[in-house]
Amino acid sequence: MLINKESIQAAFVGLKTLFNNAFAAAPTSWEKIAMKVPSSTGSNLYAWLSAFPRMRRWIGEKHVKNLKAFTYTVENEDWEATVEVDRNHIKDDQMGIYAPQAQMAGHSAKQLPDEIVYELVNGAFTNRCYDGQYFFDTDHPVGKGSVSNKGTAALSIASQAAARASYGAGRTAMRKFKDEDGRPLGIKPTILLVGPALEDTAKALLTNDRLEDGKANPYKGTAELVVDARIESDTAWFLLDTSLPVRPFIYQEREAPNFVQQTDPEADDVFNRKKFKFGAEARAAGGYGFWQLAYGSTGEA
Repeated sequence: MLINKESIQAAFVGLKTLFNNAFAAAPTSWEKIAMKVPSSTGSNLYAWLSAFPRMRRWIGEKHVKNLKAFTYTVENEDWEATVEVDRNHIKDDQMGIYAPQAQMAGHSAKQLPDEIVYELVNGAFTNRCYDGQYFFDTDHPVGKGSVSNKGTAALSIASQAAARASYGAGRTAMRKFKDEDGRPLGIKPTILLVGPALEDTAKALLTNDRLEDGKANPYKGTAELVVDARIESDTAWFLLDTSLPVRPFIYQEREAPNFVQQTDPEADDVFNRKKFKFGAEARAAGGYGFWQLAYGSTGEA
């Protein structure tokens, strides 16, 4: 094959098609637990998280919720996956050997939000959110007191009492969350999130008629089960309310993952090393939303 700019671009058309097809087919689950926030600059400031807006009775002057002095900023990061193409493979019409790499680049690019969001989940016991506390913590400041959205009980189906002390306690804690004025927030868990090690226990808890002690299972059908292998802990489990416009986790996107290629035959890498390149690039980051929409247990009581 004659090597020029046009022939090189034509050779990469097939790789781009493979990338796009793999991108479209790759499964994701981040949408179930996180919200997508567009970004138009290098970072986003989430000062609005300091005010959980609620309607109230209008008597006299309006009660204005001021944004508190929280400086929760999420900086966008650069992401890439790059593959080298030898010039001789283009000359010899052997671009097909790069097909698997183009497909894996597309698959990986589609799952970038999952990687970002589940990294947030894994770090939620030690990473801080907008109020300066760990996302899952025992003393989030609310009004003049503090509230816990963190537990330690192991997820259990051994008995009705054990299920109530773990999953039931988490549900109760979330449903009792109140705003700074002492009014219930109306939080209701919709997602039970676990890693592979807890999949069977979680599935039984949400689908079985009876627990292992033979007693009725009061938690059947109370949430949707989401299992993801990216969750690192074998014991931790999480309850999330994803029914509201705001989600517990944030996927912040500055530039969506896209196929890129270096096809200039005069580029330094081509001249010095006879290498072209293709792959994926993106700019994105992750952050924490309202901690009130989540409850996490280490499962290590």
